[in-house]
Amino acid sequence: MLLLTNARIYTLVPQQPVVEALLIADDGRIAAVGSPHALRAAFGARIRRTEDLAGAVVWPGLTDAHFHLRQYAALLAAVDCHTPTRAECLQRVAARARQLPPGAWLIGHGWDQNRWPEGYGTAAMLDAVAPHHPVFLTAKSLHAAWVNTRALERADLSPTAADPPDGHFGRDARGRLNGLLFEGAIALVRRAIPRPTPAEVAAQIRAALPRLWALGLTGVHNFDRGLSFDALQRLRAANALGLRVAQYLPWDAAAAIAALRWRAPGPDPWLWPVGLKGFADGALGPRTAAMLEPYADTGQRGTLLLTAEQVAAKAEAVRPWGWSLAVHAIGDAANRAVLRGLARARAREAATAPFPRPRHRVEHAQRVAPEDLPWFGRLGLVASMQPVHMLSDRAMAQRAWGARCATAYAWQALRSQGAVLAFGSDAPVEPPDPWLGLFAAVTRRPPRAREAAAWFPEQRLDLRAALAAYTTGPAYAAFRERALGRLAPGFWADLVVLPHDPFALPPEALLETRPLAVMVGGVWRWQRA
Repeated sequence: MLLLTNARIYTLVPQQPVVEALLIADDGRIAAVGSPHALRAAFGARIRRTEDLAGAVVWPGLTDAHFHLRQYAALLAAVDCHTPTRAECLQRVAARARQLPPGAWLIGHGWDQNRWPEGYGTAAMLDAVAPHHPVFLTAKSLHAAWVNTRALERADLSPTAADPPDGHFGRDARGRLNGLLFEGAIALVRRAIPRPTPAEVAAQIRAALPRLWALGLTGVHNFDRGLSFDALQRLRAANALGLRVAQYLPWDAAAAIAALRWRAPGPDPWLWPVGLKGFADGALGPRTAAMLEPYADTGQRGTLLLTAEQVAAKAEAVRPWGWSLAVHAIGDAANRAVLRGLARARAREAATAPFPRPRHRVEHAQRVAPEDLPWFGRLGLVASMQPVHMLSDRAMAQRAWGARCATAYAWQALRSQGAVLAFGSDAPVEPPDPWLGLFAAVTRRPPRAREAAAWFPEQRLDLRAALAAYTTGPAYAAFRERALGRLAPGFWADLVVLPHDPFALPPEALLETRPLAVMVGGVWRWQRA
């Protein structure tokens, strides 16, 4: 057994919230917590190692409840297009093109036309800087892409190609494709990019793990598709995962799940399936999030992709196998459709054979109509939200929604209505930094801007509630509330060692917080040099 001592350990257990020592069994689970004297007296010679943490603070390991592991790992090698101007993005594309052999795909991510004074780019602009390469640049939101003519040609898209039913192309004044892709149109070009093998994806994810551990992340909820899950299974089989991963599979996997009778959640403590991911609308950035009333700046209402009955039917189809739904809903119309669908699903649950109650969740829930907020608690739903989105979207949301922002990114309102909060980053849409997320949740103002007013400050959380949304909330959402999220006997020894106590410092200290060490399953996975 390993005894960690001389620390201020926050257990998140109400009956024993702070202790000085923690005893870890050889199987990686916590055997006991308390004072060093009491643990030595109770376990004696069974304690084979003792580590003095020199007064450091220990928190349970943090979980990012909305992550795209494959995309994050792949984009670590992509062109960073999150630039202040479009011109700088084009410069970076030109520089990468000089490094690649002619004909190779040039991949980038992160552009945001709302940030660029010049606005959207065109295919012709990319043609000028990368004439010999197909270029595919995803927007920060992942709900739009910017490509060049060679990419459109590789995808066999003519200049007058028709819009797909679940998206649309940007077009010039003559109605010809201009290189912009929205929603379902993205897939028409993405399918032309050579698909990596599961082994290649596994190698990329494995290389990315130290970056996540260094942030204090000991688990993620992964929303990438089947190829990512295949890669993760390879890592698990090789005992090379070292990160807890709750996997959500695509909406269209329901038939396969029923045919295979594949039950969720699985028993594996490292990698287990939980639910299906669907999309009820688009995103705020391209104004495709579905709204009850028009956007203040465009007069549009976005795109509703799922009806309430479709949501209810999907929940019913997978419930016998223990699967839950995770439905992307950003606009208030999309949230209402999802809530009504899940209300119908809950009613059917009560009238049919007793199965385990699904842990349905709404992904993002960025703008919920005030009258719909209570449904989260009534239906026992998880509000899977990303505080960092508020930092990025604040000005844009104010332009698009105006006074409706009073119930946008409404963490406190949802919590007070009984929703279980599970926080994440949506990486690589946002950086996977939980400390930035915690800061956003407790301040609702930009980093390092003390003079800035909090945006709808009544929606702020205190630090304990925000921490719960990165620990106990994700554990509950993934059916692991008896094994993860707390530091208590029987729980896995997943923890972060911190140089100072965030509870004793102003919120700005969160921005500078980085772990000294990170343990997952009783093994030190990362330690600061």
